[in-house]
This record gives sequence, structure tokens and C-alpha cells, in this order.
Amino acid sequence: MARMRTNMASYNIVEFGAIGDAHTNDAPAIQKAIDSCSTSGGGKVVLAAGKTFLAGTLVLKSNVEIHVERGATLLASGKATDFQKDPAWKFGEAFITANGAQNIAFTGGGTIDGNGRAFVAEDLGYIYVMKEGRPFTFYLVGCSNVTMHDVVVRDGAHWTVRFSGCRDVVIDAVRIFNDLKLPNSDAIDLDHCQNVRVANCHIEAGDDCICLKARPEHAGLGPCENITVTGCTLVSTSAALCIGCEACEPIRDVVFDSCVIRNSHRGLIIHLSHEADVDNVIFSNMIVETRLFHDKWWGRGEPIYVVALPWTAQDRIGRIRNVRITNILARSENGVVIEGFAKDRIENILLENVRVELNKTSKHAGGRQDFRPCPGIEMPERPTSGFMIHQATNVTLRHCEVAWGPDRPDYYHHALWARHVDRLKLEDLQGESAHPDRMPAISMNE
Repeated sequence: MARMRTNMASYNIVEFGAIGDAHTNDAPAIQKAIDSCSTSGGGKVVLAAGKTFLAGTLVLKSNVEIHVERGATLLASGKATDFQKDPAWKFGEAFITANGAQNIAFTGGGTIDGNGRAFVAEDLGYIYVMKEGRPFTFYLVGCSNVTMHDVVVRDGAHWTVRFSGCRDVVIDAVRIFNDLKLPNSDAIDLDHCQNVRVANCHIEAGDDCICLKARPEHAGLGPCENITVTGCTLVSTSAALCIGCEACEPIRDVVFDSCVIRNSHRGLIIHLSHEADVDNVIFSNMIVETRLFHDKWWGRGEPIYVVALPWTAQDRIGRIRNVRITNILARSENGVVIEGFAKDRIENILLENVRVELNKTSKHAGGRQDFRPCPGIEMPERPTSGFMIHQATNVTLRHCEVAWGPDRPDYYHHALWARHVDRLKLEDLQGESAHPDRMPAISMNE
């Protein structure tokens, strides 16, 4: 009888020549270990505790697990010339990359550091100006059976975890700590991905924490679908949970559940800017806290934001349909925003058991909305109401509530403001206007 192998083959990168002094580029030694592991049938490439291994681009291969032990750090080089673009897609340099790999993993409890600080050109106080050539920390394309578990990812220089066209993905118990002033430092971008489970993560990011996309440079890799995000805690200078504006193929069948969002610019958002459709999305059981930031950051503190507006005057726009937003407790400087390019661009939206408490807390001016990117009406002046709905069809507010804090500027207005909405249903909407002696709780007309 053949004896079953019980231990995974292990490849210590030090045995392949890695130094681990935080100065020497150990990429050639690490790549040798990865290649040897994959060629031999797979196993675990180990980065030992107590060392910092600096590297440029690393290409992961099938059946390889990168295991960064607790106390070890894999540090991206601070030199743009140490990073490469994969010729298959020609879009952006990357630190850790793979193309078409199967059965791969990142584990171990150690730290993977994108070294974003090395690419800061100037600190404006509220946002950084970045140098050219900053890499994605992870950029996997067309991979399957991908696992990230129990690792710490820090200081992404660009998008941090970018998976494009990947299938059967698990991201669990991962901690991502990006600089909150670093633009475009999205934490997790799921682009054209299918069958993805994100759970039990803590994320802090200057840009979107978790964003779903279907970008045009990967057109043909299929829709972004069958995605669940559960049990995460999130902080963002942009948006916490986001279905992004870039969509050349459908985004559908998505569940965001049981997350807590603190000190973010936007909370729960769908922003559609292209012709593809967004269908069947659930946001449920959330605590959301948002606030205003500087205008260099997109957003105006919206706890919930559902918008379908074209990116440019030439772009056609798809539809957002079948969205359920339930059991939400929100505190914010702004209200819920639903905005369509036309009435039929946003259809069949339910907000149920949503409580919004508005209070002016930051130094940044309010009384405007932010629809960037959108030609002509990017940041119109508009008073703030608890729920603001413009151009949509079949919208239901059921058991929703608006409350106002003690600081109520003049631009705080109604509990509900609605214009050009077909089949708006109000079932037990509670709350008065911010200034009940001057204006009604509800303002609606065609």
C-alpha cells in the first residue's frame, strides 16, 4: 500500500540564497524557491520569522503557498525599476503577481508590506502627491482556487489586493493597514471575479476598502458575480463597501452583511458609470459612520449612495436593479443619496429598517453632493436631507427613520426629499425636518 504524504513540502527561501537584511533585493532567491516548489508538484515557500525580505516583482506559480511566518516581513522595494508589468495585460507594475495560476495561497500571520511610503512625493496634509511607477501590492489575473488567510498587509502603494478574472477566492482573517492619506490605495479590488468569499477582515485604506469592478482592460474575463463579504470592520477616506463605477460587464448577485464602518467618507455605495448592469445586491445588518473630508477625496459623507450617471458625455449608462438595504444604523453629516441619469436607470430599490442620524461634526463645508466622475454636474449645490431620491423607479422606504443631532446648519432640510420618482412607497417613515418651524418633513414633486 502506498503511504499517504502527511506533510506539505517546505521550501525555506534562505536555502535559496535570500538574505533578509531589508536592503538586499531577495527577489531572485524567492523566485527560485517558488519555481522549484511549483515544478516539484507544489508546497509551501517559507519566509522565516525575525527577518525582513526586500524584493521586487515576484511571480507566483500553481500549487504554491507563500507562508510568511509571524515576525517575518516581505517588503516591496522602494525602486520603481524593480517592478515589472506582465506582457499579457500591460497594465501597471506589480509586487506579487500571477497569471492563470491555480491552487495558490498566502498565509502565515506575518506581514506583506507594499512600501507605499517610498512613493510619496509630497504631503499636502490631507492627501499625498505620489510618484510615478508605484506598484500594485498583489495583482492576480485569471487565477483559481486562491486563498489569503491570516496575513497582515501594510502600506499599499497603489491598489493593494487586486484580483482580476479570478475564480473561487477566499480572503479570510486578513488585516490591511494602508495610509489614510494615500490616494488610490484601495485595499481589496475584485475585478471580473466569481465565487468570492471575504470574511472576518479588518481594513483601513485611503481609498475604497472593498470594491467590485469589471474594468475594460480585462474585458472578456466575465462578470463580477457571486460575491459575499461578511463580518468585516472598515475605515476609509473614500468608500468602505463599494460597487465601483468601472463596469464593462455585469456585476451581480452580491451580499454585504454584518460589517461595521467607522470614520469613513462613504459607507455603502453603488456607483455605476458605464453601460453594464448591476443586479441583485444586498446590504444588511450594518453600523455605518461617515463624515466629510477634503474635496480632493470623492464623496460627501454619504452613509448610503446609489448612483447611475455616465462617466463622460460619450458614455452610455446601464441599470441598477434589485437592491435591498436592510437593518442599517447610520450616523453621518450627510443623508442617503439615490440619483439616476433617468428614471429607468435605477429600479426596484428597498430600504428597510434604515435609521439615519445627521449631525454636523467636521470643519468641511456641506450643502453639496458629489457625483464625480460625471460631466457637467459633478458637485452641485443641494441642501442635505435624510433621504434624497432623484430620478428612480419603484423605491420603497419601509420602517425608516431620520434623526437630527444638535448641530443643524441651515442647509439641513427635510427627512425626505424626492423628485421625479415613479412608484415611491413610504411605509412608516419616521422623523421631522431639521428645522420643523420652517419646513415640512417631506418634500416631493414631479
